[in-house]
Amino acid sequence: MKIICPICKEETIWEENPYRPFCSERCKLIDLGAWASEKYRIEGEDIKGESENGDKGDDEDNAVS
Repeated sequence: MKIICPICKEETIWEENPYRPFCSERCKLIDLGAWASEKYRIEGEDIKGESENGDKGDDEDNAVS
């Protein structure tokens, strides 16, 4: 089966492709980097007590001794 790589839009094969759904390791790493840099986001509600950067506030458990 032939598919289109979601990153570079090139046509590639599904069978025996270790990088599927991508065409290459390069496209796979580009996608991983986009997730790591938060380019992709899944919308949801904020968790009570956490700021936008993930800090949990002034809890004593987070204090450095």
